[in-house]
Amino acid sequence: MKNNRLKYFILVLIVMILGISSRKINGIPLLIGDVLYAILIYFGLRFLFIHLKTYKTFVLSLLFCFTIEILQLVQIDWLITIRKTTLGHYILGEGFLWLDLFCYTIGSLIAFLMDLKYLKTQNLNSL
Repeated sequence: MKNNRLKYFILVLIVMILGISSRKINGIPLLIGDVLYAILIYFGLRFLFIHLKTYKTFVLSLLFCFTIEILQLVQIDWLITIRKTTLGHYILGEGFLWLDLFCYTIGSLIAFLMDLKYLKTQNLNSL
């Protein structure tokens, strides 16, 4: 299990670097960053909750991403202040978009399928 946790940690770092890079490089569609965000959340949850079944991690990652997106509809002063920071902007986003929900679904699904096919963690118990 410790080896799997290390794999997830490395994946989190790689996806984080790719996600931040996708926001800094002109010409990369913003949608790619949203897909990478969902992948990051999925692998981050796998890192934290290594014993959780993969399909439950998939559902939790979707719930997390959807919750963050829906919270963008909330305009409370302290939340707006956090969103204006670089880290707050990366984590909480800025404005609600229906398309982001689609991107989060695609990203979580990609991570889930990668987990099943390539990482081969809990393949027999995942569904």
